[in-house]
Amino acid sequence: MSVPPVFSVQKLDFFYGAKRALANINIDIQPHRVTALIGPSGCGKSTFLRCLNRMNDTIAGTRVEGQILLNGQDIYAEDVDVVDLRKRVGMVFQKPNPFPQSIFDNVAFGPRVLGVATGKSDLSETVETSLKAAALWEDVKDNLTGDALSLSLGQQQRLCIARVLATKPEVILMDESTSALDPIATGRIEDLIADLKKDYTIVIVTHNMQQAARISDLTGLFWLGELVEFSPTTEMFTRPKEELTESYITGKMG
Repeated sequence: MSVPPVFSVQKLDFFYGAKRALANINIDIQPHRVTALIGPSGCGKSTFLRCLNRMNDTIAGTRVEGQILLNGQDIYAEDVDVVDLRKRVGMVFQKPNPFPQSIFDNVAFGPRVLGVATGKSDLSETVETSLKAAALWEDVKDNLTGDALSLSLGQQQRLCIARVLATKPEVILMDESTSALDPIATGRIEDLIADLKKDYTIVIVTHNMQQAARISDLTGLFWLGELVEFSPTTEMFTRPKEELTESYITGKMG
């Protein structure tokens, strides 16, 4: 019995003004899996990722054609609450972006604004649970009032992940979220992603093909705004269906 996809993307075109940045994208994002999106710079990976929680809405002159269904609901329908959508589909960005506040207040921000946590003890529990889930609790439990910007870059990125987890999302999007980190910090984030997929659906954009091979279950190759190939990661890296995929993976192109 097949499990229904979390996201079902059908005939998606995306435009920046007159320029078509994505063309006829069809892809299903499976629950509790890590889906990696690879491809050269400017090929549409990040644009596609931002379509999944309507972050592109903030850019003037953009438009979407086709459908993106989240658990069967069209996220571009007129009656969709975009704030609620971004709560359900959280985003971790390329560079850590903690707020210039305490560690506690960073994680508590979403629950406070959205009214997810009620009362001080509920909020404290949410913060602790989120920091533990982001593998940061042991590092910061004695310094929750400390400045978030004083943390190392790797810790800041895990704090940003905790901030997303605090709003209890269904999907976590990660846009090259380890590209600014050193190898040790990158390894900790990769271990964390492997752990988080038990409870969340994760979609990552990465330029690092070794990373995609290490941590993803499914991989999609984007090229000039098109999805060239989408398949189980081990299959794509050992038996790619398309010649272009093989050329990109082996470094002949891109």
